[in-house]
Amino acid sequence: MTSSGTNPESAAWAAAWELLLPVADASPRARGRTLQAALREAIRSGRLARGTRLPSSRELAADLGVSRGLVTDAYEQLVAEGYLRSGRGAGTWVGAAVRAAPPRACDLAPRSPGARADFVPGTPDLSLFPRAAWAAAQRGVLAELPHRALGYPDPRGLPRLRTALAELLARRRGVVADPERILVVSGVAQATTLLGFVLHARGTRVAGVEDPGSPEHATLYAAAGLDTVPLPLDAEGIALGPLRESGVRAVVTTPAHQFPTGIAYSARRRGELLDWARAVDGLIVEDDYDGDFRYDRAPVGALQGLDPERVAYTGSVSKSLAPGLRLGWLLVPAALAEEVVERKRTMDLGHPTLDQAVFARFVERGDYDRQLRRCQRAYRERRDVLVAALAESFPGAEVSGIAAGLHVIVSLPGRYGPVERLLARAGGAGAAVRGLGQYGRVPEEGGRVRLVLGYAHLSPARIREGVGVLASAVG
Repeated sequence: MTSSGTNPESAAWAAAWELLLPVADASPRARGRTLQAALREAIRSGRLARGTRLPSSRELAADLGVSRGLVTDAYEQLVAEGYLRSGRGAGTWVGAAVRAAPPRACDLAPRSPGARADFVPGTPDLSLFPRAAWAAAQRGVLAELPHRALGYPDPRGLPRLRTALAELLARRRGVVADPERILVVSGVAQATTLLGFVLHARGTRVAGVEDPGSPEHATLYAAAGLDTVPLPLDAEGIALGPLRESGVRAVVTTPAHQFPTGIAYSARRRGELLDWARAVDGLIVEDDYDGDFRYDRAPVGALQGLDPERVAYTGSVSKSLAPGLRLGWLLVPAALAEEVVERKRTMDLGHPTLDQAVFARFVERGDYDRQLRRCQRAYRERRDVLVAALAESFPGAEVSGIAAGLHVIVSLPGRYGPVERLLARAGGAGAAVRGLGQYGRVPEEGGRVRLVLGYAHLSPARIREGVGVLASAVG
């Protein structure tokens, strides 16, 4: 360095000096931008403190081996932005109003608790994500997608994907799927919120939710301005008496595999529920969150197929591919279609085109069917391993619900209770587990303790190990 080292601020300047070294190595056309970026970073990070005097443009240009005009331009730009201040004959200084760089962003994504035995339900095995097939679909899409497709999309979704989804859902889930009434959404969460906003705009203020059920349904409706009424279940599904007495005209259900109890709505209850909707001019929201995963027989078809004008149907790839993709679908009755599409348009102008095109190709080429079969085999094996391990480690344990989905309900003899003590002891031993009562009101069952155990994200070996940890903690 030159005579700038004799200035009183030389220590501060020397501490920041190495941040400017890349300027000399930058291409001539990039040196100005590089110098400005380096000075901004030095000031934001605090390496150049407020009030520090900078070398003259002549001195800094000589030190860096660049033109004086380049340094003068950089100083003037940063003065204009407020990073530096200058005065005639007084030199250039770091601006007093400049703040240090903000801290790094925090990650608020929900994470596994990191327990020795993590049985918290709701997460698929993310290692099963088909990276090679997905990457091939991405390459194919980028090679064939016309430039015009990268403009603002149809808020309903890419026509190619809506067409592929209509065929897929009709074939696999028995849905009456008109591509013109399918919306591509950011998962079931956005589908629920969209419906909530539209219902609210139509004057609805209360919706019914299953009890026990997913806590997210009530949370999402609340975000749309709707209160929720918990509706109890019986062995066949939502109990019709409390539903009629509630006065609601919209209810969210999980009929193919009720969460969390694991029952499938009976054919009789499905018919009664549709009769109720017709009688009150109501809407049933069908959350088909894991309808593809049935292990003892073919999955029960979607409720929507019986009356597409009374049922709004929604699902996603969160359990079959990965929740991080934020890809889902919503089929709406004709009477709601225009309003839901308009709400989707004003909410986000539509789902990302590239993601939609990749998934469309993935479905069209049969890769999604192969992925579902792969997950089906893996999750069936893991469920069998869990049921066997529970029977061995917990004499008298009973697993209820249909053989489907990504979780089971296990009922343990009363000697393992009460449930609060069991959960506390399990947590102390490093086992993350939830009681059925954490999802709503649960009737007594002869003093037995009922737990909700997720297994899809665990290998068979981890399942056995986890059941052993749980047994040692509460036995």
